[in-house]
Amino acid sequence: MRRLASVQQKIPCVFLTEVKEEQSRKRDCQQFQVVATENVNPAALDADVDCALATEKLDGTCCYVTVYKGQPYLWARLDRKPNKQAEKRFKKYQHSHRSCKGFTWNVDEDFKTVPETWIPAHRVNRHNGRPTPDEHGHIPGWVPVEKDNKQYCWHSSVVDYEVGAALVLRPSVDDESVLEMAAVPLVDLLEQTLELIGTNVNGNPYGLGCKKQPVHCLVSHGSVRVRNPPPVDFQQLCSWFQESPEGRVEGIVWHCSDGTLIKVHRHHLGLRWPDGETCLGNKPVIFHVDGRNNSKDLFTSFSRLNGRRFSQLQDIRYDP
Repeated sequence: MRRLASVQQKIPCVFLTEVKEEQSRKRDCQQFQVVATENVNPAALDADVDCALATEKLDGTCCYVTVYKGQPYLWARLDRKPNKQAEKRFKKYQHSHRSCKGFTWNVDEDFKTVPETWIPAHRVNRHNGRPTPDEHGHIPGWVPVEKDNKQYCWHSSVVDYEVGAALVLRPSVDDESVLEMAAVPLVDLLEQTLELIGTNVNGNPYGLGCKKQPVHCLVSHGSVRVRNPPPVDFQQLCSWFQESPEGRVEGIVWHCSDGTLIKVHRHHLGLRWPDGETCLGNKPVIFHVDGRNNSKDLFTSFSRLNGRRFSQLQDIRYDP
């Protein structure tokens, strides 16, 4: 199987989009809504999206595995964002011009500070060698997940740097309709992006765990395939999301043969998310996490479930 592209930038919608002056379905504080038109994005056509690999768009927070302190490390997504004054100026320009094109940033003064360990994401635009913001006014980047950083405690719970492993949810090799929870060597995940999902991430749309028994794990981007995906057609996609059991997902990400990533989100089509049961949350899962000495709490708890099968991902329970 070919190596799939990592998610380092905002992914364009498979349809051309337009901005409507209405409350965002995705962000409570956003007073406008980005919606899809029925016209397919030329970028998607150029990348031959009809022949691309369709995968489930996961609803969590994006992570990245790369080297830090001489060993594979998990990194959390941290976009460098404008300060309040610059953000106000940017939004005023957007509103008056109906576009952000032509807006000029002062990277030295307009942006909030980030930790010294912060690195920009791949393929970030640069000017005179320095990272510059995208069309949303953000500079995508990453920070390493340190054990003692409470801000990233749920990220930290799925990695064990002493043994060099991460808790990864993935389709079973024998049957893609069954999921496997495994302790995977971090070295095997180098330069991949993954989604952290679980009890305390993004409202937990998959219904994982509970407050007393939180469940978190990583899912490699592109690993959960969409079986029998619909054609890239506005009406057929709308019907699929609403009527097909396979359509109970946040969206689709197409991995094109030239490395281009294209997506569609339910909100682009005016559809709710989450909306009841999810395709991922309803899949059976089997645990393959061996016991480890001096390992972290979640690793220890999951190792006690080694070999056990749950009929649904959302049914996972363990002894804390």
